[in-house]
Amino acid sequence: MAGQRKLSSSFPITLSVRPLPASPAIPVSELELRIDRLRVEMRKSEVDIIILTDPNNIQYFTGFRSLSLINKTRPNLALLTDERVVFIGSLSEGKYLEGLPPAFSSVQYLGYLAEAVDTLADQISAIPATTCKRIAVDYGQDMLGHGSLQLIEIIKDHSADRSIKSAVDILWRVRLIKTRFEAKMKKTGFEIINRSFDQAIQHAHVGISELELYRIMQAQIFLNGAESSDPMPMLFSDGDSSYSRWPSDRKLKDGHYIWVDFNATYGGYPTDRNRIARCGEPKNWEVETYRRVRELTIEIAEGVKPGLRSCDIHGQFKRLWKEAGLGNAYGLVTRIGHGSGLDMLEPPSISATDETVLEAGMILHVEPKLEKDGCVFQFEEVVYLRDHGVELLSELSPKQIPVVGRAQDNFKMPEC
Repeated sequence: MAGQRKLSSSFPITLSVRPLPASPAIPVSELELRIDRLRVEMRKSEVDIIILTDPNNIQYFTGFRSLSLINKTRPNLALLTDERVVFIGSLSEGKYLEGLPPAFSSVQYLGYLAEAVDTLADQISAIPATTCKRIAVDYGQDMLGHGSLQLIEIIKDHSADRSIKSAVDILWRVRLIKTRFEAKMKKTGFEIINRSFDQAIQHAHVGISELELYRIMQAQIFLNGAESSDPMPMLFSDGDSSYSRWPSDRKLKDGHYIWVDFNATYGGYPTDRNRIARCGEPKNWEVETYRRVRELTIEIAEGVKPGLRSCDIHGQFKRLWKEAGLGNAYGLVTRIGHGSGLDMLEPPSISATDETVLEAGMILHVEPKLEKDGCVFQFEEVVYLRDHGVELLSELSPKQIPVVGRAQDNFKMPEC
């Protein structure tokens, strides 16, 4: 049964506990499908060997999940060819490696980064000379793998033409198409954070600090079943928002907008959602602006479909925004949405210049933003593209703006 915990604060706080089972392992059949698709893309791109250094790439193609994936001292690497999948890990990973699928092989090293790279080099050398060794590594746009100058030199030494290719385009062509398993992990994560926001915001009151409300929300995210939750912005603002700053000691006051961009990870998949609330009763123009921006965002999200390009979606946004007479949208970023998967932010970008053709299986976040007279209006709606439309992975933002009153007991959370 769900339990409760009390935290010390300026007033008693009771948080809810929602037990969730441990996230499931990736099915072996799904791993095999991912690797089969990767090998098809490798042949198209004339790549014989792909080296994986990014923890999310390693997890995606091998199913290996360990806290050591964030360890820069003793890195994990993987090598994929048309015939083999080789995981390279420290001796300390021995017990974990026993859980790898039977079709994978593993090699362990004793030492640190240099020894890991040397072990990888031995595996490349062992590939028959008849194989044309055209090698690609996961360094490039939106992938920040484990960098090593030693690794670069070794790839050059073993490459057929002493060149290094980027594997990023190949990998994204596979990773951008999500399976039902992946969508389920994301959907569970969204249930966690949506519930956590609704629960945490009930503790907001005039005088509470950003940092205190942030800690309440983070605690609630974990109590609701999240595996992890990265640092996130929790801002109180009346027109001076700096959206990437850490929560501070700023106290909530009447007229402030609460803006949160929060996340939780379940099954290794992070979720990303923006929500807002107002301290004190909104003026009529705020209520109307909230309604128009929300409806416009939902219309854009529900209009996404396979065959359109990302820039087509952005074009629709520009048309609808202009017709709504909302003024200038927030312009310090060039997109109004993005993809997501094992990474919180993934291609494609919903921007005027991204010509990616959308396909069934992609997950997209739609989140245009408006700043007006000290207020901020933004809704992040998340869709999973299907063959003939979209499936919402997260419940829609509330129809009316959530209002935080002067006392803890007069918070108003409207219906969704």
